[in-house]
Amino acid sequence: MEEKIDIGTILMKEGTLLPEGLQLVSEPYSKGWKLVQNLDARGLDRKIHEAGWTLFFMAQEVHATAIGSELKNTTRRAVRRAIAHIKSDRLNCLEITQLAAKRFLGHWCVNLTAHPRHIQESMFLFHTKEATERDRAQLAAA
Repeated sequence: MEEKIDIGTILMKEGTLLPEGLQLVSEPYSKGWKLVQNLDARGLDRKIHEAGWTLFFMAQEVHATAIGSELKNTTRRAVRRAIAHIKSDRLNCLEITQLAAKRFLGHWCVNLTAHPRHIQESMFLFHTKEATERDRAQLAAA
């Protein structure tokens, strides 16, 4: 299947836990990341919410620019740069929110803006069942 990066495209870290029964069609995109092909950001958010999980939207924007002779490779380079700028290793998704490609003097210039996203079961960011059990054990010990 031909990879297509556009506004609303979601990239997800390899090994991201997903709700049971959620079927994602994806392909490897960059080292440790895959491109979700059958859902855009809105569709993924809806499916995650229906399963009772949460898809967090992070306010921080990530900007990346790349210049090259071929549009597909230049876009891929800009996406890889955006992934590299994500501040937290704990975030497991990236949504492309703006994308502009222009040709100048025979070269492509791709500017993109993305927002980190995070999928998890709890409605509290980075809150897991293991952390809850650890917190209870600490309270019981006190």
